[in-house]
Amino acid sequence: MNTLRYFLALFLVITLPPLFLYWLLIHPLISFWRAQGLALTYAVVLTIIGLAMIGLFSVRHYLLAADYGTHYPLLVCGALLLILSSVMRFSIQQHLDIKTLLGLPEIAPEHFPRTLITSGIYARLRHPRYLQFMIALAGYALIANNLASYLAVGLWLPGIHVIVRLEERELRDHFGRAYEDYCRGVPRFIPRLRSSRKNMREA
Repeated sequence: MNTLRYFLALFLVITLPPLFLYWLLIHPLISFWRAQGLALTYAVVLTIIGLAMIGLFSVRHYLLAADYGTHYPLLVCGALLLILSSVMRFSIQQHLDIKTLLGLPEIAPEHFPRTLITSGIYARLRHPRYLQFMIALAGYALIANNLASYLAVGLWLPGIHVIVRLEERELRDHFGRAYEDYCRGVPRFIPRLRSSRKNMREA
């Protein structure tokens, strides 16, 4: 179990900060990257991400020094969160293909047209994949039970807020009034018991 926890903590520590960096490189500079083209964009960004991961891996012994041991109540809580995350991911994948998950429509909209998704789980909250992502990260962090893994996950709490703000700005620019109406009827992260479509029919 200690080996599993170590590799989970290592995975969180060397992937989460660079992944956050990826979104910070893409979203604020989306107009610049669109002008560069898909191939050059991913070549540059993934090189930066790769170097960041290598740098974190090289100091892993220092980063993972504060380990809190195996605690079975945390393992159970972590496993339950991962189950919830898996259920949400299945629901999300009914509406998002791999191209959308990779952000291709943002970088190359002329090749990958964007559509405003408002059905299924997206009728209850606007950003289910980010919520699902955070639930999964919390589950992994509880199982790993390492200070660095908690800090890496904690980085994503304000990080998600920043990313969502940037993403919503792009969506407003692209979809205009349709997205404004969607935002008024559907919350960001806390789902409603009834979908926005049902609420609008009853209004």
